[in-house]
Amino acid sequence: MLRKLLIVAVLALASACSSSGGGAELPAGPDLMKKASEAMKGVKSAGFSIATEGKPKVPVKKADGRLTAAGDADGSLTLEVLGTLQEVSFALVGDTVHFKGPTGGFQKMTRQQLAQFYDPSVILEPTKGIAQLLASATDPKVEALESGAYRVATTFPAQVVGQIIPGVTQGVNGKVWIEQATSRLTKASLPLQGGTVTVSFSDYDAPITITPPAAK
Repeated sequence: MLRKLLIVAVLALASACSSSGGGAELPAGPDLMKKASEAMKGVKSAGFSIATEGKPKVPVKKADGRLTAAGDADGSLTLEVLGTLQEVSFALVGDTVHFKGPTGGFQKMTRQQLAQFYDPSVILEPTKGIAQLLASATDPKVEALESGAYRVATTFPAQVVGQIIPGVTQGVNGKVWIEQATSRLTKASLPLQGGTVTVSFSDYDAPITITPPAAK
C-alpha cells in the first residue's frame, strides 16, 4: 500500500513539473498586438532591413539602414525603376535627401520627391508606420513562442501596409514576431503577389546621429 502511494505521489509530482515547465500560456492575439503597437510608439531609433523573395510587385527590392523617431534615416536601397534594379545610398536629414547611385557623387532631392518612391522615415511614424500596422491587425492569432518572440498570424489592410511598403494594393495575410520581453516587433513576413517581403528590426534605441554626407 505504501509503495502504491509513493508511486502515485511521484507520478503526480512529475505531472505537475511537466505542466509548469512546459511553457507559459500564449497571450491573446488582440491584447498582444495592442501592447506591441504602444511599445513601437515609444521607439527612439532602430536598424531596419527589407528583403524580398521571388518577384513581388513592389519597387523596393532590398533596403538596409538606420532610423530615428525624428524622421532622419540613412542606408541603402535597391529599387526597381523601369524594369532595372538601381542601388542607391541615401541620408535623409530634415527635409533634404542626399542620395548617390553606383557612380558619381551625392545629389539632393526633397523628402516629398523621395516619398514618390519610398520614404523609410515613415516606418517609425506613430500614425502611419509599424505602430499603426500592428494596431490595424485583424483577427491576430498567437501561434507559438520562438526564440524569445511570439509568432502571430494576422491580416493587415492594404492601405496601412502600402504606407510602409509602396506598391501593396491588397490586404496581406502575414506573420509577425513580437519580442516577449519588450513587446517590440522583430520581424514581419508579408506574402504578396509574386513573392514575399520580409521586414526585420534590430538595435532598438541605439544612439544614432544622421548627418549629411558632406559633414561626414
